[in-house]
This record gives sequence, structure tokens and C-alpha cells, in this order.
Amino acid sequence: MSDNPESGFNFEASLQELESLVARMEQGELSLEDSLKAFERGIELTRACQRALQTAEQKVEILINKNGELGSAPFGDDQ
Repeated sequence: MSDNPESGFNFEASLQELESLVARMEQGELSLEDSLKAFERGIELTRACQRALQTAEQKVEILINKNGELGSAPFGDDQ
């Protein structure tokens, strides 16, 4: 699973699926095999979401880059 928007990755849908998997696992009604499959899928989703967040963070850093120096600015800063 790629976090490239052109590949069809949807962060919100992936996060929702992850939340659903966690809820199902917390209920404790899954078989061991199903729990392992859900856990494996959860790890895949977590990694894909983390990659998407890292990519977004890099894009934000590029956008706030001034005069060749990378600076940090609080989110929502109107300056």
C-alpha cells in the first residue's frame, strides 16, 4: 500500500479501517487466526498512515522554507 495520492491511498479511510479493526479485536470475539490477520492488517495500515503523515510533514516543511533555510512555524500562524 502506497501513500501516493495517485495510487488511490486514502488516509481517512485507512484510519477508519484501523479503528474498526481495533474495536473488533478489543471485543475479544475473534478467533486466534482472525486476530492475527486483523493485527497484520492493522500494522500495514499503521505503517501506510505513518508514511502519509511523514510525506505531509515534509511538504509543509518545504512550503515554510524561507531563503534556503528551513524554519518551523506553528500550525495556523498567519505570519
